Amino acid sequence: MKEIEEIAADRGTCGLRARFVFLSVPMAVLTLSIRLFAQSIPPDGGVTTQAGSTVPSVPFAETPPVIDGRLDDAAWLKAMKFEDFKTFKPDYGKAASQRTVAYLTYDSENIYFAARAFDSEPSKIKTSVCRRDAMGDDDLIGMILDTFNDMQSGYGLMLNPYGIQGDGILNSQGNLDDSLDLVWYSKGMVDEQGYTVEAQVPLKSLRFPYKKTTTMRVIFFRFITRNSEQVSDPPLAPDKGSPLMQSAPVLFHELHYKRVAEFIPAFTFGNRYAARDGSLARVEENKDFSLTGKLGLTSDLILDAAYNPDFSQVEADAGQIDINLRYQLYYQEKRPFFLEGADLWSFGGQVEDSPLEAVVYTRTIINPDYGFKLTGKITRRDTLAAIYARDNLPGDASDQHPEFLIARYKHSLKGDSHLGAFYAGREAGGGYNRVGGADGALRLNGISTLSFHAFGALTREPGGTNIKKDHALSVKYDLSNRRWALNAGYQDVSQNFRVDTGFVTRTGLRRISGLAMYRVYPKSRFIQKIEPFYWSYHIYDTVYGMWETCNLFVLRFQLPRSTEVRFEGIAANEVFAGARFDRSGFGFRLNSQVTKQLFVFLNARHTSAIYYDPRAPYQGYGNRFSAEVGCQPVDKFNSSLSFNYSDFYRRAGGEKIYAYTIVRSRNTYQLNKYLFLRGIAEYNFYRQRLTADGLVSFTYIPGTVFYAGYGSAFQRVEWNGSEYVESDRFLETSRGFFFKLSYLWRF
Repeated sequence: MKEIEEIAADRGTCGLRARFVFLSVPMAVLTLSIRLFAQSIPPDGGVTTQAGSTVPSVPFAETPPVIDGRLDDAAWLKAMKFEDFKTFKPDYGKAASQRTVAYLTYDSENIYFAARAFDSEPSKIKTSVCRRDAMGDDDLIGMILDTFNDMQSGYGLMLNPYGIQGDGILNSQGNLDDSLDLVWYSKGMVDEQGYTVEAQVPLKSLRFPYKKTTTMRVIFFRFITRNSEQVSDPPLAPDKGSPLMQSAPVLFHELHYKRVAEFIPAFTFGNRYAARDGSLARVEENKDFSLTGKLGLTSDLILDAAYNPDFSQVEADAGQIDINLRYQLYYQEKRPFFLEGADLWSFGGQVEDSPLEAVVYTRTIINPDYGFKLTGKITRRDTLAAIYARDNLPGDASDQHPEFLIARYKHSLKGDSHLGAFYAGREAGGGYNRVGGADGALRLNGISTLSFHAFGALTREPGGTNIKKDHALSVKYDLSNRRWALNAGYQDVSQNFRVDTGFVTRTGLRRISGLAMYRVYPKSRFIQKIEPFYWSYHIYDTVYGMWETCNLFVLRFQLPRSTEVRFEGIAANEVFAGARFDRSGFGFRLNSQVTKQLFVFLNARHTSAIYYDPRAPYQGYGNRFSAEVGCQPVDKFNSSLSFNYSDFYRRAGGEKIYAYTIVRSRNTYQLNKYLFLRGIAEYNFYRQRLTADGLVSFTYIPGTVFYAGYGSAFQRVEWNGSEYVESDRFLETSRGFFFKLSYLWRF
């Protein structure tokens, strides 16, 4: 469903982890434009139906369907039917290669949907038995449900042909955040006609306006992997705004709201051992009880609270190349308490590769004693999200109990436009970092938007009296239709800008950028789309008073079997430590679902490079190569092998400075949709470190889970009686075991 295409998926295309940033206009002019725009909004909040048309009512199911994957219930005979599916990928508005019929009905406490996906070659249907949210390479059918009819976001509910669930939140740009995990029920079956799916979504799992008649918006979609084909009903057009703006309004009558009340007690036990004086010694024993609760203040406003929150992470982060970095590595949030509502922390003017990656990066909250979270609607147009947490950092000399207060307000305007505000503060040891400001996204017409953010930061060090005042400003313009994708903008980040609750990679810059992409649709079954594009940015480094530039030239081909081939050339330089260095080079990328059982990904790049020593940097060149092969020999087993490599040579003399390689194998056997066994082995050749992890996972529904895991690390060292020294053999240097049990009580 992505409307904005990936431009620089590999971070550091031109040596930056910056996302496109844009035109900073005087705030008085911007404020006046916003006011004039807001005054033009009709009182209906932007519901788009044709003049004189009537919004249809979803039929009520007197007898609810049995969720067994068979569409033989009477409820489906009377259900609302969707069968006008048209393509939106690789092109728009074409007849679908396979017929699809979707159904929608409800009763007072549940919404039900189902679909019959016809397939003329059922043996080629791509499916698997896997854990939830892990079916992205499969054929899919799903529904987007905008419960508030505001075109700002919608629940994304997806099913593979076996009924394995995926869920998330679709934003107004058409991008899905899959961090959400709802409680809902589903089944699917493959047969000689294709496959069928059925789903029951309890209203307790959704936020919606509670009133006698509720207008929601809906889109059904289907992905056919082998054809690289995606279809929807209602059909999506490239010149009519975001997918949510083109969703179909439907009416539900007499929905019954029961106040949501949930409690999740959890118990976690773990031991960790490390090498000490020639043997493994216990260095940590963790016995934790935690309690997390959820209370529905209204049908659309939820309060979450947690005591000694269970923020345990059941799978270690995949190894990354961590040498010769200008910026710290970014790791995704995986802790359940923070994941729900994470989509609300995104902001206008934020684009791929921005130095200000996040105002709210919840991994900055390390080990909280307790936390509270409030998310939902306070009026039809107004959304609120807030977090308070008290961290516990015994080793922090400045303050072992920093406090976090984060708040987000969002006001929806016409269509998918919005205005919003942020506050994000961290208080510690008498010092603080407080960031606040405004953001927005304004739809100018069906193909273009203007978005912005303007944040100010106040920072005082612990024990200090001086208060630093800094800013981050961004404005961007986007245009996208069937043929063209264009954007342009400007960004300004002051030298000492800090956001201790977020993630920022570079400060002290002013930046202009632009993109021009043209899409060609050949009359060919093999080449579905050709996309040449040019992306450029130009940075004025305010610290050193120097310019740098990046020019990226790409030719991209979209092919069947979800295949993409990409060739790129880079003409770039970068300012570091007061000097300008060359970053030019070329690259190649390929990803493809070669067969039902085999997936491959390749990415290679050769560029000039910098050795990031702040005192004595120097010019070099290097290669980066990453590859992954995924194999699914049977429906219940999935294996992947990944390879990451990076090297660096000094340009003067050609001396090889380093070569860094990581190999990782990940193997999962899914006994059924609830229970899986997983083993991961990773070897870091540079660190000469081998890790091996095993996990047993049982998830009945989100919140009711059991995990048991074991991990070991081995290094090429040995104990000589007084210290550890290098060796040709592996020695186990750490070991850990944990298990976690939690249960969802829903009242």
